[in-house]
Amino acid sequence: MATPGSLVQLKLSLVILCYRGEESIVPFVEKVHSLFSWLNIPYELVLVGNYWEGSNDRTPEIVNRLSREMPNTKSVTLPKKGAMGWDLKTGFAAASAEYVGFIDGDGQFPIDSILPPLYHSLAHGVDLAKTYRVVREDGLYRWLISKVFNGTFSLLFGTSFRDVNSKPKILKKTSLNRMNLKSDDWFIDTEIMIEAHRLGFSIAECPIHFVENKNRASFVKFSAIWEFIKNLYTYRFQNKV
Repeated sequence: MATPGSLVQLKLSLVILCYRGEESIVPFVEKVHSLFSWLNIPYELVLVGNYWEGSNDRTPEIVNRLSREMPNTKSVTLPKKGAMGWDLKTGFAAASAEYVGFIDGDGQFPIDSILPPLYHSLAHGVDLAKTYRVVREDGLYRWLISKVFNGTFSLLFGTSFRDVNSKPKILKKTSLNRMNLKSDDWFIDTEIMIEAHRLGFSIAECPIHFVENKNRASFVKFSAIWEFIKNLYTYRFQNKV
């Protein structure tokens, strides 16, 4: 685990969302370490393994073990008080570097997908760099949800962002601290893009290949499309963005 003194020199904190990943997250985390070691940049990994009390989810013990065994790694394992958005905010709170990125730990966003936004962030100094999925292996229904949601987003907010919910995303820590993130659910990804638009951030978008998750079924149900659209309308007209 990174020492307090070394955190001052860190360049990138990568938050990895590990919810219910259990042992399947281990090879992904190992690949992340190998990649960053090869790139030879200062980094830390923040493994978020929050859990619902009373569940038999082994993810917390696994991410705690990884944080003990692997360099530059810390874990966040708290009883859950919300969904993906709440998990992500606990990871952000633990991140210490100049830049903060986040990615799912299930491997659907291959670890190589961190390279384009990382390059744009570090080389060009943009406030936020993100990916968009040009190839998707997650099926027709996920593709349909994404199309409807992104079309509604563009219509309501007048932006040309592609694939607002895609990861990884990398932000300057100073830019992240200016955002007023409230969502505790799946909407956090979109809220980040809304806040970036509101604040006039410089944004880079990079194409990636999104692969099939062979370890588990998607957590995103078809009903999520209505939840997403409702959140969009609520945010647009109640917050007057």
